[in-house]
Amino acid sequence: MSQLAIHDGAASVPMTVLDRLSQVSVLRGVPTLSERLIALDRFVHDDLSAFELELDAIPRGARMIHRAAHHLLDLRGKHLRPLCVALTSRFGEGFTERARSLAVAVELVHSATLLHDDVVDLAERRRGQPTACVTYGNAASIFAGDWLLVAALRRIRQSGVEGVLDRMLTVIDEMIVAESVQLERRGKIAGAREDYFAIVEGKTAALFRWAMFAGARAAELPTAAETALERYGLHLGVAFQAVDDELDYQETGTGKDALADLREGKITFPLVVALERESGLRDRLEGLLAQGEVAADELGAIANTVRASGALAATRALAEDHVQRALLVLEELPAGPARDALVTVALASLERQS
Repeated sequence: MSQLAIHDGAASVPMTVLDRLSQVSVLRGVPTLSERLIALDRFVHDDLSAFELELDAIPRGARMIHRAAHHLLDLRGKHLRPLCVALTSRFGEGFTERARSLAVAVELVHSATLLHDDVVDLAERRRGQPTACVTYGNAASIFAGDWLLVAALRRIRQSGVEGVLDRMLTVIDEMIVAESVQLERRGKIAGAREDYFAIVEGKTAALFRWAMFAGARAAELPTAAETALERYGLHLGVAFQAVDDELDYQETGTGKDALADLREGKITFPLVVALERESGLRDRLEGLLAQGEVAADELGAIANTVRASGALAATRALAEDHVQRALLVLEELPAGPARDALVTVALASLERQS
């Protein structure tokens, strides 16, 4: 299932998780996530193949910014946001040319943010490979992101789907505000839950919401369905980020440097929880970050404190809670293959390894 790389290893999902989050699916005779993933692959394979072909057709050009942009695009991400557009469109007309164009657009916007993030974060690896800013330089990576963003907005406008361009402009504004909050808090270890959720909902969940909205608009769904699908996108986005926060404490296999978020002083949910539970951790961590370069053994000791606090279990619980909320929202939508597929996406988001 090459198109569904986010699901590698999902067959080993503990039944306790499935029992807790997908009892309805079990009662329907689909007891394992692996079986659901096979069904999802069959359902969406042709749509994602068409998406991949259109993504490959993005002009390469001869400039360094084009090479930097394609350096990231060619690494092939999870394509979860385009998948959301495709599945949502299946509640209506299906993955039409308009819907496909919006799916490509959301992937281009996501890629643009990654190119910019890697410069800001001084990141050296992305998807297991050197980042574009390492390979081509910071300036080329920034301009490549700008180029992809313009290409995305142009596609959205040309799609002719009412309201999606204005909504994307609003989402980009939300993402910028969230990034600015994260930048202001970086290294200060504020650790407030309200800051964490403001960043997550603006930076990560906003683009998932747009993907669901765009698919619904392309399919001309009723307003109630459109609103429900956006709420699903919000909860999926928060769950996705919570899992990402948990993965920061894994040493290998995530495709990025271990403890990268902790090293950069970013607010993540494990850190929020650990700061609430461990007295003295705030002063200790701020002192280390004030030194500039934090030694690996010192960083490892902080990570062990976070793990010992039970923060990773709390983070997993947060992700499961938002997956449960996403599944409840789906009950408002017509039963069928599209809804079943979105259930699978939500469940599988808990088991990704990168």
